Amino acid sequence: MNNTYTILPTAESDRVEFKTTFNDEVIISLVAFSNTRGGAVYVGVSDNGEVKGIHLGKETIQNWINEIKNKTAPVIYPDAVILNIENKSVVSFRVSEYPVKPVSIKGRYYKRIGNANHSLSVSDVVDMHLQSVNSSWDFYPRPGKTVADISLEKVQKAINMITKRHPDSHIESYEEFLQKNELIKGDSVTNGCFLMFSKDRNIFTTIQMGHFASETVIKDDVSTSNDIISQIEEVMSFIIKHINKEIIISSHQIENIQRWQYPLDGIRELVLNMIIHRDYRSSADSLIKIFPHHIIFYNPGVPENITIEQLLSDDYISSPRNRQIAQMVKDIGLIEKYGTGIKRVCNLFADYNLPAPEFKIVQGGFFVKVWDTQPTSLKSDLKSDLKSDLKSDLKTTVTEQLILDIVSANSKIAIPQLAQQTGKGITATKIYINKLKEKGMLRRVGPAKGGHWEITGKSVQNYET
Repeated sequence: MNNTYTILPTAESDRVEFKTTFNDEVIISLVAFSNTRGGAVYVGVSDNGEVKGIHLGKETIQNWINEIKNKTAPVIYPDAVILNIENKSVVSFRVSEYPVKPVSIKGRYYKRIGNANHSLSVSDVVDMHLQSVNSSWDFYPRPGKTVADISLEKVQKAINMITKRHPDSHIESYEEFLQKNELIKGDSVTNGCFLMFSKDRNIFTTIQMGHFASETVIKDDVSTSNDIISQIEEVMSFIIKHINKEIIISSHQIENIQRWQYPLDGIRELVLNMIIHRDYRSSADSLIKIFPHHIIFYNPGVPENITIEQLLSDDYISSPRNRQIAQMVKDIGLIEKYGTGIKRVCNLFADYNLPAPEFKIVQGGFFVKVWDTQPTSLKSDLKSDLKSDLKSDLKTTVTEQLILDIVSANSKIAIPQLAQQTGKGITATKIYINKLKEKGMLRRVGPAKGGHWEITGKSVQNYET
């Protein structure tokens, strides 16, 4: 029994669970931790972190470990530690992430999301197992579909794109290309091959697109059920058709500047993420709704074992739902590498002086909303704070002081993350930062990437309101 863990965490998290007594709920948490990133269950502690303690007999710990072993498959062996806290006994059961997942308790499967355990659906169980053996659903044969169901012209187009990027690659035939990339299994094509090169349109890839004058008035309504590689340009063409472009005339430049309503690279990245990471086993369609001042993207399927917070902070290891599709799209040059999409989108919108996109999970799908300007509530807050700024150059607004506090805790924080923590848009956050610079309270040391913030003066603590 290892006695190295002697400190009790202050709260439950994605790796910590508190339980007052030992029961199946303890084993469920250990299973959920084994299926995600590992963690510990502390028995003898209430949900709010209050130490209650627990009575232990001579064989209590060993009996609990045997019960855990008997109820889990594959069998998990937790590291058990007895802690003496406030003269009370607390038992810590700690497990690491299991290498081949998923682990179950009496035939039921769970994963850890935030500070809660969530049961896995049948498709979740399949996905988790495929990922643990470095595979995915799209590598498996498509029932009833053969090479006759795909377009060799589309395959050749992909080959041409790859050889253009990699002149040294030698692809002698369709068969070699399909076999080398595991796009055929026996007489069948894979799920990924069928979706990427299908000869005919099909309902499995449907994306509904609408252009709205208001929440209830539709100006244009189109759907695409093409192969997913062709859909990338189809969707981008529809979006470009329905967003605005302004011509900026500058006396300092010979040529006028064209500025789209949104950064097209950022929109394209969202479209790529939508198509590549969609759960194509779901009966729901992907949706794109274009409004006068915002766009909504909705996609069936949620990120596996990754929270929205981790996506935004770039604190995760990319594990694409559709590995074969992601690899092919990367090979033909439509994406650079896995796992940089969300961060890249946030940076592109920040560079465009637009608010950070909103990301959330809605009804088993991934929801993204982007704006072409500050939302009304943020505009009002910004106007109020700026009005306060004009009253006194010696005092800080509540938002400015919040920025100073955040920067003090994390001097390397990026503006998109700073905006999210303050609840302000990118443009508003930059204005606050500039005001703090003008007041001599904040300065940037080094470049935008790799540099850090430095607080150069003390603010007056009687804030303006």
